[in-house]
Amino acid sequence: MTPRAAARRRVVYNAPFVRRAGSEPVPGRCSVDYPLWIPSIGPGVLMGLVAIAHVTVSHFAIGGGLLIAVSETLAARRGDDALRELARRSSFMLILVSTVFGAITGVGIWVVAGLVAPAAISTLIHNYVWGWAIEWVFFIVEIVAALVYYATWDTIRPGLHRAIGWIYFVAAYMSLVIINGIITFMLTPGRWLETGAFWDGFFNPTYWPGLLLRTGITLIMAGAFVSFTLLRSLPEDRWRLARYLGIWLVAGCALALAGYLWWERALPEPVRSLFAGADPLLASLAATRTFLLAALAAVAVLSAAFYLAWPKGARLPAAVLLFAAAVCFFGGYERLREGTRKPFLIRDYQFSNGLRVADIAAVNESGVLARAPWAARGAAPDPVDRGRRIFMAECRACHTIDGYLGIRARLPDDRDMIYGVVYSLYEKGEAYAEGADTASLDYPFMPPFVGTEDELEALVDYLAKLAARGQPSQGASR
Repeated sequence: MTPRAAARRRVVYNAPFVRRAGSEPVPGRCSVDYPLWIPSIGPGVLMGLVAIAHVTVSHFAIGGGLLIAVSETLAARRGDDALRELARRSSFMLILVSTVFGAITGVGIWVVAGLVAPAAISTLIHNYVWGWAIEWVFFIVEIVAALVYYATWDTIRPGLHRAIGWIYFVAAYMSLVIINGIITFMLTPGRWLETGAFWDGFFNPTYWPGLLLRTGITLIMAGAFVSFTLLRSLPEDRWRLARYLGIWLVAGCALALAGYLWWERALPEPVRSLFAGADPLLASLAATRTFLLAALAAVAVLSAAFYLAWPKGARLPAAVLLFAAAVCFFGGYERLREGTRKPFLIRDYQFSNGLRVADIAAVNESGVLARAPWAARGAAPDPVDRGRRIFMAECRACHTIDGYLGIRARLPDDRDMIYGVVYSLYEKGEAYAEGADTASLDYPFMPPFVGTEDELEALVDYLAKLAARGQPSQGASR
């Protein structure tokens, strides 16, 4: 067997293995087997930056498609040349943003997610393979329709041109309908945990609230992006068109607020208690909630003030402020949604480091290095080096050494105290494996430690060396 073939074989056999809920785990396979080499910023920050850039553009692609299709249809009925010209210019922006930047960030989000959370991506692909396939068909229709729509202004019958615009919007919105089911599944898998059924996971408790919220966001993003196109309209038309955009923006704010409040109420109580109520468990998430609601209020106020009440104020500063507030609201919501999954990637099924709840007992018996061959490759007998590799397998998904969520600054100086923390996480894993209530355990937002007693000691040795400001071994600076 050639080295390349052997490498492919290792990747296949060591790749994250996904089972249907209720089935037995396969011995010798586990999900905590990929190293992360992202320095300083950490995988979570990288994923967040790419994801927010992509979803901002993708939601504009949906809402912008609706706004353009409606605008051209209304312009034809009213004989409104200014509105038709706004639709034409906006379609050029749609092409540039959605088919160029959106496509690049779309590929980027798959690459980054595949490196940061390969086990979760594997789970989503295995469980929703036909959902992804259908979405890709709609995406192809969306891209082809967008290109044809822009290229055929004034070259085909107006009615046919408008029909192509509506085809684009329907395809784009159907992509959202499908992806929303997969995204909301990660936070609220619902009955899927018992049945493993496609539809139980897809139409989960937060599916409809999430769809309403994201529909509102598509309208907000459409108005925010097109507000820049509006600046090129003639002054005598701009004020009238500004009021037209203001209606879209205010409607989007209303839908987004209704969807968000419904989404909050649909969350399980343990999730909602993280950021809501009189005494939230995570102050940072509570602050994020306040921030996103303030940003949504800012979008509503700017829309009402500069686009409805005083349209002469719809100039570049107002457009920039509106766009910034819209991105802050959407980014804040995405941050809150991701944060409320702690310590899971897929709630109650798969932890943020890729470990599945069903695999805890087996990994405790065999050891994590036996099931994480990338981390174990070339492992030295030195316990500190083994501890570094265990850290890479179990902790590096969230923590850097000295960067974002840097572990060194969070460590006590005393080795016994470090041992106490790690052992508490080990007990947490046993509680998960036994199906016990884990709400009252220490460190509820961290995945459990899994592995043998020797591996626990090795990890403690490595962390103690870090706390002493030493350089335990190669790669510690990462």
